[in-house]
Order: sequence, then C-alpha cells, then structure tokens
Amino acid sequence: MMDASDQENLVGDADQPVAPPNGIINELLNVGQEGNMQGQMEEFLGPQAEYNEEEEERKYYRRKRLGVIKNVLAASVGATIVYSVYMGLLQMQLILHYDTTYREVKYSNLGLEDIDRKMLMGINVTPIIGLLYTPVLIRFLGTKWMMFLASGIYALFVSTNYWERYYTLVPSAVAIGVAIVPLWASLGNYITRMAQQYYEYVNYKEEHVQEQKKLPKGACHNYIIVFQSVFHVIFHLSFVFAEFPMRFVLNDYLHENQHILFNVHYCGANISGVIPGFNTTVLTNLPRSMLLIQVESVLMGFAFLAMIIFLVLCGAAYRPTEEIDLRSIGWGNIFQLPFKHLRDYRLRLLCPFFIYSGFEMLFAVTGFSLSYGVCALGLKTLWLLVVVYGLSCSVFSSLSLCLLRLPRWVCLVGGAAVHAVLLVVLLAFSPPPNSPAYLGPLLVISVLWGLGTALNKTGVSTLLGMLYAEEKERLDFVYTIYHWWQAIAIFIVYLWSNLPMRAKLSILLATLLLACYCYWLMERRLAMKVPFRLPRIPRPRHKVKGYRYLEEDNSDESDSEKSEEDDEEHVAEEMGAEDGEEGGQDAGVQGVDSPKARRRGAAGPRHRREDQVKEGVREEREGG
Repeated sequence: MMDASDQENLVGDADQPVAPPNGIINELLNVGQEGNMQGQMEEFLGPQAEYNEEEEERKYYRRKRLGVIKNVLAASVGATIVYSVYMGLLQMQLILHYDTTYREVKYSNLGLEDIDRKMLMGINVTPIIGLLYTPVLIRFLGTKWMMFLASGIYALFVSTNYWERYYTLVPSAVAIGVAIVPLWASLGNYITRMAQQYYEYVNYKEEHVQEQKKLPKGACHNYIIVFQSVFHVIFHLSFVFAEFPMRFVLNDYLHENQHILFNVHYCGANISGVIPGFNTTVLTNLPRSMLLIQVESVLMGFAFLAMIIFLVLCGAAYRPTEEIDLRSIGWGNIFQLPFKHLRDYRLRLLCPFFIYSGFEMLFAVTGFSLSYGVCALGLKTLWLLVVVYGLSCSVFSSLSLCLLRLPRWVCLVGGAAVHAVLLVVLLAFSPPPNSPAYLGPLLVISVLWGLGTALNKTGVSTLLGMLYAEEKERLDFVYTIYHWWQAIAIFIVYLWSNLPMRAKLSILLATLLLACYCYWLMERRLAMKVPFRLPRIPRPRHKVKGYRYLEEDNSDESDSEKSEEDDEEHVAEEMGAEDGEEGGQDAGVQGVDSPKARRRGAAGPRHRREDQVKEGVREEREGG
C-alpha cells in the first residue's frame, strides 16, 4: 500500500511544470525589455507621423520675419529717443547760457558763452574727419554695437550737463561730433540690411537664397521703400519730443516779446546773422537748480532707455560668418574703400543732393525758425514752429510709399520742387518784428518745408538702398559717404551764421538746382546703360585652421612643428575654399537654425556613430 501511494505522488509531481532557474528568467526579461526599448528608440528617432516639416519651417521663417519688423521698429524708436534727448537738451542749454543774468548769477566768471562756442565747434567740426574712421569702427564693432556705442556717447553728453564746466561740456561735444557719422551710417546700413533679410525670409525656398548667392536685381526694392519710410515716419517725431522741455519747463520763464524784440528792427530776408539786436536777457527769473536737475534726470533716463533698446531689441545686421568676412578683407582695405567708392559716378553725381540734404534740415531748425519765426513771433512760439515742422516731416514721410508704384525720381524731384518755390518766396519775404499776425503764413511755410524735407530724406536714403541693394558688403561704405557729405554741409552752415540771409538762401537755391541737374544726369546715364565703376572688394583672408573651415587637424600640434610643404598645401586649400565660398560653405548658414537643418544636424551624429560601430565590427572580423 505504501509503495502504491508513493508512486501516485511521484506521478502527480511529474505532471506539475518545473520552474526554470532565476538566471534564465532574468535573461528572458532583459531580452524583452531590450526589444521594447529598441522599438521606442526607433519610434523616437524616426520621422514623427504628426510632425509636418513644411509647416514647422513656415512657422520658423514667419517668426524670423516678425523679428526683422521688430528690429526696424526698435532701431527707429531708439534713434528717435536719442535725438529727442539730444536736441531738447541742447536747445534748453543754449537758451539758458545765452541769458546774461543766468551766466553772471550762476556761473560768474566761468565763461559759459565761450564754452558754448567751443562746444558747437566740437559738434560741427569734428565730423569732417568721419570718413577716415567710420567704416573701420563699423566693421570692427558691428552695425548693432556701433549704434549702441553711439547712443552711449549721446547719454554721456547728457550726463555732463549735471556739472557744466569746460572739461565736461567740450570733450563730450567733441565725442558727439565723432559719433554723428558712424551712428547715421549704421542706421542707414541697418535699415537696408533688414529689408534684405526680410526678402530672404519671405523667399527662403528660392535657390539663390538657400545658396547664399547675390540677390536678383530689384528683388528687395519694395521692402527697402517700406522700411525706410517707416524709419523716417518714426524718427522725424524726434523734433516734436525735443520741444517738450522748452514747452513745459522753459516757456514759463521767458520774457514777453516787447522786451526780447525791443531792439530788433528787421526780420527775414533783410537781416544779416541770426537776429541782430536780440535782447541778451530773455529770462524773467532763473529756473531753480533742482528743477533743471530733474529735467536732466528725465532726459538721462530716456537716453539709457535708448541704449537698452539698441542692446536688447535690435538683432544683428549680419550673420556671424558674414561679420567675419567683412572684417577679414584687411583694415587697410576697409580704410581705403570709401574713397575708392567715389569713383562710382552714381555716388559722385548724388553728392550735391547729400550736401543739400544737410543744408535744408539745419536751415529749417536754425535759419528759418530763428530769423523768420522767433524774429516775427517771439521766443515763446519757437516750440510751435519746430513741432509743426516735425509733424509735417513725419506725416509726409509716408508719401515715399508711392515709390511702390511710381518711378524712384518722384520723391527727390517733388521735394526739390517744393523747396525751390519756398526758397524763392523766402528771398522776398521779410515780416516785421513782433508781428503775431504772421503766425499763419509762417506755420504754412513750416508745413511745406517739412513736406520737402520728408521727400528729400526718404528719397535719398531709399535711392541709395535701391542702387546698392544687391551689394550688402558695400552698404556701410555708401551710407558713410552720404552722411559724411551731410556733415560737411552742417559744418558749412555753422560757418555761414553771420552771412546775410539772402546769401544763405541763394547758396541753398544754387545747391538745389545743381543737385537736380546732377541727379538728372545720373538717371540719364543709367538709362543709357553707361557702366559704372565699382572698386573690387578683396577676398576675406581667413586663417587656415579656424573653425570657419572645420579642418580636422591635430589641435596639440604647434605651428613650429609643421613643414613648409604642409603650409603650402593648406594655403592652396584656403584659396579653393575662398573661391567656392559664396556657393558652397556658406550655403547652410541661412537655415542653420531652421527645423529642417536641426533634423539634419540630429541625424548626422547618429549616422557617424553607426558608421564607427560598423567599422569596429569589420576590423574585429578581419583581425579574427
């Protein structure tokens, strides 16, 4: 009985499944997990079913276009704030320092009048040498950083007014003169570059954009017209904001017209100088020092705001590799190229317009506003004339948008025609002193002069951008020449301050007629397809072993360990790289951050790792 029961138990135990060892179970689990992880990895790295590459790329370039618009608005607002602060402070400072009582009571024998003369000399004379250093500064610092540095110099000028001494005011005025041409050349270059970038981001699928080739002729002209118009609409509001200190602070301290204009006998075209016989005491009582400090602190805050706008909101005008190329042509070449660009007959024939552009704006805010406006209406209406002029410039700058449909000569010729008529009127117009009845005619002349200024400024800047739209490596040279000639004109206006008014108006009219004739000659030559001479831009001279060319070299090897043969070989490679640079190596720079480029970049290392693994397996097999 016992044997039978034991056999039944054994048979029962044999029917139950035997559990495998723990090691075998773990191996089976690991195999399953590895297969599951491999599937997840392939699903993660493989193309996503819901990922639309075209849509992501479209969204990416839409963000880029919005960034360009943000850059244009930021540069325009920053320049507006800088010049509002600068002109408002300078106007208030000159009026206060003109008053004899203010000088004697506050500064005694300090000689503020002499300091003001030297300060104006520093502002107006220093830009004459701007052509020598402006391109070097822009290429060395970059367009964005040049704008930032120039706005910092304007902020420095504001800060020196806290302590008005010779050793603070005059050096800061000289610094302003040094920064004028670089600031304006950078702004013109920046706005035109933004138009080029906007075109590239709109047409990112075009072959010439992807391969970083030169843009087709006239491709981005519409964007240049729109961006230059937007910039000038915003910037000309600086004349309005510059009058706020005068209107809300200084106007309450000014004498009435009977006192200020008591010894003034002639106005307008009959006078010589600015306002002969103008009273040297224009203040009824002196403003409190704390009030002036508060005004200067507000202006200082806005100057810092402009610096922050340039620093934070303005993007770079060029890509990093383009910045390297711009600097790598050699500093000697950068110094010479502005002079060589004057061989181009287009620039030479536009020089009279550049000069007239400087003449007419400075005449509007000094000659006309003082010799006609203040002389006839009194000092309390100065702010009104300048505000009306600034608003007129701002509003009528939008008329340059008509170039989207009309020929490009319309702006320049229209502005010249308006100014020619006004100059003839001003030659015969001599209002009597202290005549408030002439407020209406003088405001009409301010509005019309603003119309001519708007068409002139936007027309010249837009024309330069259109002529050199496809030459982005020349833009800083071209705008440097433009604003250098403007600086020369400002210097001439500074020198002629004591001339008779009719002589000043005659010089303006003669310059305007010469400018129109030269412009007509330029357009005629272009219509006849007369070839213009552009200086050759040297090829960038890169170091052979820079990251620019991604060479695989021994990073621990010193230059002294290399043979002459290696050097010759690398030089030959460099020459080949430079020859194929436009079409080859920089081709991927445009979309390096785009979704498509990121996917290519993510796939690259994975393929390299797979190739290395396959190569290692092949070596092991050969060794075995």
